[in-house]
Amino acid sequence: MSALVFDCDGVLADTERYGHLPAFNQTFREFGLPIQWSEEEYGRKLQIAGGKERMASELTPEFVRANGLPEDPDALAAEVAKWHKRKTQIYTEMVAAGKLPPRPGIRRIIREAQDAGWTLAVASTSAEPSVRAILEHAAGPDRAARFDLVLAGDVVAHKKPAPDIYRLALDRLGVDPVEVLVIEDSRNGLEAADAAGVRCLVTVNGYTEQEDFSEAILVVSSLGDLDGEQTIVIANRSAARPGAYVTLADLEACLAR
Repeated sequence: MSALVFDCDGVLADTERYGHLPAFNQTFREFGLPIQWSEEEYGRKLQIAGGKERMASELTPEFVRANGLPEDPDALAAEVAKWHKRKTQIYTEMVAAGKLPPRPGIRRIIREAQDAGWTLAVASTSAEPSVRAILEHAAGPDRAARFDLVLAGDVVAHKKPAPDIYRLALDRLGVDPVEVLVIEDSRNGLEAADAAGVRCLVTVNGYTEQEDFSEAILVVSSLGDLDGEQTIVIANRSAARPGAYVTLADLEACLAR
């Protein structure tokens, strides 16, 4: 039986520019921190996997001293965790308010794959409340509840591009890697999937469209919809032949050996 494993941010919804970035900046303001990331700067921060890790990248010794932050590593980590908890709350409220619509084709593909008996999962190292909120909004509550597995948060020791999250998904699902197709949006995610031995379809976004996706089986602008945004094929190493949008048959062709 085939399995489809989605990354969350940038795949289920265009979350980075319109969700995470403003949530980070609001958090910095609320805690009185002299940090406000621009879209360009946040694009560079996206090379760092994990929200807490991105926040912590600002904590040079000079920054810590200048802002009266604790110099003890454990106390400083606890402070970052407090910031991140608030950032996750802000972000989740944005999702619940419908401010981050699903990316084209996501709801359609989820419905078609579930109806065809595929195994579906999400594998993300973003905070679990954020991931579940995005999934429920993108798929709809009934469809989200039917997912076979949702992995999120600090469930693995090493975040993408390490393959840990996808190896854990394979183990939990009990599936053969040759039957699994991952949908990602970034180089980090592609490297993680490739190192775990699974094929990867990439749907690019404004932050990732210039990245190297040479290992991907298929690279598209989005999954597309018949009555909405249409798919542009950027690179194709599969037997799939997408038209105006990526079909379930195209996903099956991505797994053909």
